[in-house]
Amino acid sequence: MLKTLKIAAAALLMSAAPAAAEFELSLYLGIQSVDDSRASGTLPGGAAFSRNVAWEGNPLENPYYYGGRITWWTQNDIGFGLEGTHAKAYAPAAARAALGVDRLELSDGHNIITANVMKRWPTAFGAPRWTPYVGGGLGIAMPHVDIQVTGAGGRTYDYEQTGIALRGIAGMKYALNDRWSLFGEYQATWSDNDITIDADPTVPGQTDGKLRTELVTHAVNIGISYNF
Repeated sequence: MLKTLKIAAAALLMSAAPAAAEFELSLYLGIQSVDDSRASGTLPGGAAFSRNVAWEGNPLENPYYYGGRITWWTQNDIGFGLEGTHAKAYAPAAARAALGVDRLELSDGHNIITANVMKRWPTAFGAPRWTPYVGGGLGIAMPHVDIQVTGAGGRTYDYEQTGIALRGIAGMKYALNDRWSLFGEYQATWSDNDITIDADPTVPGQTDGKLRTELVTHAVNIGISYNF
């Protein structure tokens, strides 16, 4: 899926960009939160669960929240590109106890990877240094899943491609010079996650479990961009 997204984005860039187009590389940090959502499914072996989880983002704790994107801006100020965000989601103690797990977190990334379409307005305020922009993206969620079922002799600890993801962006850029800019923006992401919980390796014949949940994140980002 990720390879397909890269190929599709490259095709868009090549077909849409005239000779005067430019690349923009943007990197950012920020403050990120996660909306509550219902987690349902089965633990390894078949025990069913369904519980509302008040997820925590913990963006300022290691590993930190961050992201980056590359955009190819065309002459008509439409941009096409790719973006990856390292967001996070932690289940609090009360939810973990109710679900029957000691650990439940997407902490080495609730990673959102999207192909984006952007629009900017360089002359919106009559001041060339200030440029508002908006954008949206479609892609995949690829979290690093960390789940420890209570009493199990093993642990789910790996990257999984869990479903589709959407992204929305609205921001403002301030040009320091012809190459470098600072920006601030709001971002929201939505993802549909179908997570596999690995069977306990110490229990012969035990089946894998499943956890299904939709996650919505909100973030305020501050970053720097380089145009070339």
